[in-house]
Amino acid sequence: MNTEMTNEHYTIQEKLHILADAAKYDVACTSSGSSRRGQKGELGNAVSCGICHSFAADGRCISLLKILMTNHCVYDCKYCINRASNDVKRATFTPEEICNLTVEFYKRNYIEGLFLSSGILKNPTYTMEKICETLLLLRTKYHFNGYIHVKTIPGASDELLAAAGYLADRVSVNLELPTSEGLRKLAPNKTMQTILSPMGKVQNTIAAHRMAIGKSSYMERSRGNQFLHNGIFSDTSKQQFQRKLDSRAALQKAADVSSITAQSNPALLDSSFTWNQAYQLAPHDMYRLKRSFAPAGQSTQMIIGATGESDYTLLQTTQQLYQGFDLKRVFYSAYIPLNEDPVLPEIGTPPPLLREHRLYQADWLIRFYGFQADELLTIEKPNFNELLDPKCDWALRHLELFPVEVETASYAELLRVPGVGPKSASRIVNARRYGRMDFTSLKKMGVVLKRAHYFITCGGKQMYHTPLEETYITRQLVSVDRKESWEMAHANEGFSQMTLADFGIG
Repeated sequence: MNTEMTNEHYTIQEKLHILADAAKYDVACTSSGSSRRGQKGELGNAVSCGICHSFAADGRCISLLKILMTNHCVYDCKYCINRASNDVKRATFTPEEICNLTVEFYKRNYIEGLFLSSGILKNPTYTMEKICETLLLLRTKYHFNGYIHVKTIPGASDELLAAAGYLADRVSVNLELPTSEGLRKLAPNKTMQTILSPMGKVQNTIAAHRMAIGKSSYMERSRGNQFLHNGIFSDTSKQQFQRKLDSRAALQKAADVSSITAQSNPALLDSSFTWNQAYQLAPHDMYRLKRSFAPAGQSTQMIIGATGESDYTLLQTTQQLYQGFDLKRVFYSAYIPLNEDPVLPEIGTPPPLLREHRLYQADWLIRFYGFQADELLTIEKPNFNELLDPKCDWALRHLELFPVEVETASYAELLRVPGVGPKSASRIVNARRYGRMDFTSLKKMGVVLKRAHYFITCGGKQMYHTPLEETYITRQLVSVDRKESWEMAHANEGFSQMTLADFGIG
């Protein structure tokens, strides 16, 4: 297979069709998390509150120009459509071609930024050099000031990793699979060490930059987390996690998330780490740019359903990544069977989309609701109930904590009620200082009463006289979820999704 950085006999449009399609398995539908105003002489800006999303016909988000630099790859990961042993069309963008596409699409308001990933061309270092060359051209020659999310290549040098961090807004290293055993089985060219080690270096450099400008070493989280003392981002949980890491590092020699987190993440960073010292990791031509290092943080992605790991294993790994590497997001990608291999699900097997959905719901409970992985799943109950969302499932297993009186419950207690989210819980806490509440006012505050009314009282009274009994409530909640699924499936009848052709692509 030819893996040279050459121009194949394809037009730009044909390359775009091949490499945009090849990038659809990388998940990046997220708010930017980075704020940067437009500057005179530069093109674009970044807004932390989010990116305006457009969707392709297959549901893929195209708010970002999401492409691979190349789908040539010297690795032979069993789950990947672009693996070396597959006979697929191969194409490669030059750095100039990516820059031209990004700028022209941005000027036409088709995109809000760039998401750039790549197969492994020749070797990790060579590939990362080309990615950094592309980003440097965008920032300097083309003066592109918009949002950039870059997937780094495990195994590349620290210097190139640092260069990518200074040029992009968000950096990510795909974990792919939650265990070392899974990687050995499906991705023999990758190891947990080569993936998690750069994560730790990125985290430490982000923290150093934040401390150099007088901020906390940890990334910002939802303001509501300050009231969730049992959540994974509280000071108590951080200290407990670090003590656990210290004890495991002495006992555990296997290369898994826990042990490598302990090796690569110091408990405390030196507060004397200065701005200039942080820049020493980058090449000399990066120094003059004076850019923050990955201001939108870092993220990762795990494949769901390619191997036999339980939801419990996936969620435990997710929590360790948030606590140990201060990740902004962990993405989940339901595995779509594409390759014939005895260790993979058969081609034609439907992807576990509902399982992916439940994991995302659980991920939000961990990040915004103060839950921990051990509360949602256990070794005895290792998988989510696909008929119920994780919060309802948890509440039904802890009926002794309900009903909750909304006029006296704390913010943390309200968040554990199905149908109550951070905004509605905050509104309840603020509103009850000025008067009594009723179920009508709760609905106006955003409480989803068709779920919540089983678990709350208002002024000591229930909305309806319903028994607090697991079987009865489960039956009612399952029927609500099925009705909502039907309504969502039929809500857009008569309307069609935008296709890439609507944007002049394909």
